[in-house]
Amino acid sequence: MQIPRALIFILLVSSFSNTFSQTRKFPSPPSADAMVNPLKGNAEATSEGKKIYTLYCVTCHGSKGKGDGIAAPGLSRPPADHTSDFVQKQTDGALFWIITEGNNPMPTYKTTLTEAQRWQVVNYVRTLAKHK
Repeated sequence: MQIPRALIFILLVSSFSNTFSQTRKFPSPPSADAMVNPLKGNAEATSEGKKIYTLYCVTCHGSKGKGDGIAAPGLSRPPADHTSDFVQKQTDGALFWIITEGNNPMPTYKTTLTEAQRWQVVNYVRTLAKHK
């Protein structure tokens, strides 16, 4: 029995697409993945992260982190859904890097937030997966 070429093509594309979607990353450098979150597991830091997230992130990402904030429709690209597997599978270092450097249209928070505050936001973003 000969398998039609179209079916082989579909299977190859599907396989490639599935592999790609499982390995996608933020545009962070490999060095970001090696960064260790000094506040991981710190409940007080996570609570502070929620306060910071509410002040700086909710406008675009929404109160539950789904990327549906009030400003989202006017952006050139939709904000990330922080509850998604894509975001939650990023390393803490990659999340910290993206908060620090930004990802147009998301601004950089390098000078707006201290290093500790950025780690606090990372901690809070981790809690959003529970709100799916």
